[in-house]
Amino acid sequence: MLVPHFKDEYWLSVGYGLEQEASRHDITLMFFEAGGYQSLTEQIAQLADCAKRGVDAVLLGAVSSDHPELLSAIQTVSRDTPVFGLVNELFSTDLSGRIGVDWEEMGLVLGRHLTEVYPTGGAKQEAVLISGPAEAGWIGPLEKGLRAGLLNSSIEIVEVFRADTGLRQQLSAVEDAFSAFPEADLLIGSAPAVEAVIGLMQATNRHTEVALASTYISHTIKRAVINGRVLAVPFDDPRQQGVLAIRQMLRALENGRPAGFDGPDILLISRANNRIGSVVLSPADYFPIIQ
Repeated sequence: MLVPHFKDEYWLSVGYGLEQEASRHDITLMFFEAGGYQSLTEQIAQLADCAKRGVDAVLLGAVSSDHPELLSAIQTVSRDTPVFGLVNELFSTDLSGRIGVDWEEMGLVLGRHLTEVYPTGGAKQEAVLISGPAEAGWIGPLEKGLRAGLLNSSIEIVEVFRADTGLRQQLSAVEDAFSAFPEADLLIGSAPAVEAVIGLMQATNRHTEVALASTYISHTIKRAVINGRVLAVPFDDPRQQGVLAIRQMLRALENGRPAGFDGPDILLISRANNRIGSVVLSPADYFPIIQ
């Protein structure tokens, strides 16, 4: 399994689902961490290394959806080793399957909920969006869906700030956003971005009136929804995506046919709708062994 990084708690839940389902089928699972969404060369090298090791299949959480060098590497490896896309958008015609969700729908689900909270006609809400790097394939669709969902709201996204989805990088983006828009009413951000805001509020007692919404789930975001600090988050069940990836891979290996695209339904999670009980993530002390 190749992932961009485990600096984001989201990927820990994906890894846990993979590991639990692999164990059920007595599959040896190896994890490789590229180091971030700018680590294209490292992920390509890891992909080649997996092929040299003679693995039966590669599960790929891609650092880029369409970089020609990565697509070429997938094409080369897939001639002898099936490659399956996982979570992140990946525009390769050489995949044997892909597990994930429509990230445009992720944004749309969140945007529509925020429209219910801040409908047209209400006081104007100045929002900043803290997102991942442009290289990540989910960024563009997520923002497109979010903006579509906000069309009938009183929310205006005044600027988008981008950084790799490690906590330190997202904190820097958050600080830039607050510096540029100190009176922002709403911060919509990746899970690490919202985690960074919560930590910043606790450490400085500043920006405590800013409303928060997360574009995807993490352990910290789950707790923050429960305590009411985060308004809402779309839930794409990262743990279940790991489970589904192992099952899809096994089916494809058994019948020799490409498996297509599959993934869980997206649920909007908020304190008000009582769906938080359906959010199952990796244990707090879980961390995979990385090669």
